[in-house]
Amino acid sequence: MIRIEDLHKKFGSNQVLSGTNLSIKSPGIYAVLGPNGSGKTTLIKCILGMVIPTSGEIEVEGKAVKKNWKYRQEINYLPQIANFPGNLRVFELIAMIKDLRQKPSQDDVLISSFGLAPYLNNKLASLSGGTRQKVNILLAFMFNSPLIILDEPTTGLDPAALISLKKLIQKEKNQGKTILITTHIMQFVEEMADTIVYLLEGKIYFKGTIKELKERTGENNFDHAIAAIATNFENV
Repeated sequence: MIRIEDLHKKFGSNQVLSGTNLSIKSPGIYAVLGPNGSGKTTLIKCILGMVIPTSGEIEVEGKAVKKNWKYRQEINYLPQIANFPGNLRVFELIAMIKDLRQKPSQDDVLISSFGLAPYLNNKLASLSGGTRQKVNILLAFMFNSPLIILDEPTTGLDPAALISLKKLIQKEKNQGKTILITTHIMQFVEEMADTIVYLLEGKIYFKGTIKELKERTGENNFDHAIAAIATNFENV
C-alpha cells in the first residue's frame, strides 16, 4: 500500500525528515505519533504530494508518486486545518467537492450520522468549530477510497460526534481500508489503533502494536510507554 524509503525533507536550514523509512502493507488503523515538530504532518503531506521531498522515494499502491498526481484520486484526506471560503454554504461545498472528484458519494448517510441537515444552508464562516469539523469529516469520508488520511480528526468534536467518528473509522477498516491518523489524544489511539508509528527527530523509532510498545518500553500504561520513547529513544 505505502512504501517510503530514505525520505528527507529540509525547509531552509530546518531538517524535518531525516531518512524516514516506512512500509505499510496491510489494511488497518495506523496512528502516526510524535511530539510537535517531529515531522508527522510533513510526512503526510509528502505522501499526498503536497510537499516535495528533498530526496527519497514514496510509492502508493506500487507506483512512485513523483510527478504522478492521479494516485491522489484514491486517497481521502482530512487536513488539520481545512481552509475553504467562509462565504460558501455547506451544501455548496459538498456539491463542489463532488464535482471535483466525480465519484459516487455517501454524503446523505454522513449528513444524517453527524446531524448536519440543519446546517446545510449555513455559510461556513457562521459554523462553530465543532460543526465545521463535522463537515470536514463528511468530506473526508464521502468517497470510497482504499487509503484514508486523518490529521487530528477529533478536534472540536462533542462526545456524540466522537462516537460517530469512531464507528465510521471502524466501518472503513472492516471494509479493508488503510487509515492513517495523527492525533495527540492517546485514549483515542489506544482504543482505535492497530499499529503505532512513532516519529522523533524526523525518523521512525517504533512501528508495532500497543502491546509490543509496552513490552519494549517496560511500561504497562500506554501514555507512559509513549513518553518512554521520547525520553529514552536511543534505548527503544
